[in-house]
Amino acid sequence: MASEGIPRGLKVITVFLEQQGVAFEVVEHDKTTTARAQARTTGISADYVVKTIALRDEAAFLLAAIPASQRLDLDKARRALAASSALRFATEDEMRSEFDLFDVGALAPLPAIVRTTEVVDERLLEPERILFSGGDHTHGILMNPRDLIEIVQPKVADICAS
Repeated sequence: MASEGIPRGLKVITVFLEQQGVAFEVVEHDKTTTARAQARTTGISADYVVKTIALRDEAAFLLAAIPASQRLDLDKARRALAASSALRFATEDEMRSEFDLFDVGALAPLPAIVRTTEVVDERLLEPERILFSGGDHTHGILMNPRDLIEIVQPKVADICAS
């Protein structure tokens, strides 16, 4: 991958991870628009692919990271994040504006990059490696979930729908 052809979001993610001193691998894949599709195209179980969801709580944006095989339980996320009753899913326009470093629908679960708070579902700690979006629709980042937890210090809770 030539450096001039690296998408901006992917470059920021890889530089951040390198600065944190954690091992990771960039996975290039066919264009996908969902975490489930990313799982299919990479051959990685949807249980091990991260779906990063942007949430809005009044004026603040928050992130929730869950397995692509699951659905977010907004009430569980609200409790885990100590958010208000106004917590809701961010709109595409809000994501485009607030997280302009990343393609809409390709958020990485790296709250330090976007200066926000995050909750990670406890199921993502089970596999040896997880894959999450590399900031665009053709790249993923494969890494140890314990390294992710160590560098981003998110809240960890059961936030998936039963």
